Amino acid sequence: MSAESPGASDRISRWRGSFRAWRWQRPFWAGLLSLLAGVPIMYFPYNDLNAGGFTINMSTTAGSASLIIGVLLVVLGLTMWFQPMVRVFAGVATILLGLVSIPVSNFGGFLMGFLLALFGGGMSISWAPGEAPSAQPAEGPGNASEDDGNGDSVPEPAGAGSASDQEARNGRHRAG
Repeated sequence: MSAESPGASDRISRWRGSFRAWRWQRPFWAGLLSLLAGVPIMYFPYNDLNAGGFTINMSTTAGSASLIIGVLLVVLGLTMWFQPMVRVFAGVATILLGLVSIPVSNFGGFLMGFLLALFGGGMSISWAPGEAPSAQPAEGPGNASEDDGNGDSVPEPAGAGSASDQEARNGRHRAG
């Protein structure tokens, strides 16, 4: 008799599948990097570093500003996860807060928080939601491509064909 329940592996695989679907519908890695960027920016100004019996105090006069920047980066990372439609705003704000953290918070958390904020913000700006793959129609007699005489087929140009009725009625034409 096995110690593992037969339903446990099904639940785990179902949970992994649902998490994967959730993760693919939003800028997950951008949010994670932005969230992680806030941690060193918040941590270093308020803690001491002990190195070989020496205590190095890294607190700055702008400790409260470091805390505010770190908290905002964590909030922006969560915003990227749970409100993906504002990903461009969150990405730009993350990059700006990362840049502001250089003079305010120990060189942006010793460049760790700064670099994570830059990469996370850039990934958030560049992320675009994917579309579900659609079924491609089979190539039939109406979809045959032309032959150029060398045995190679020449595809029809993308803009070829007549304008749709909607465009003809409005008097507008598509550019391109």
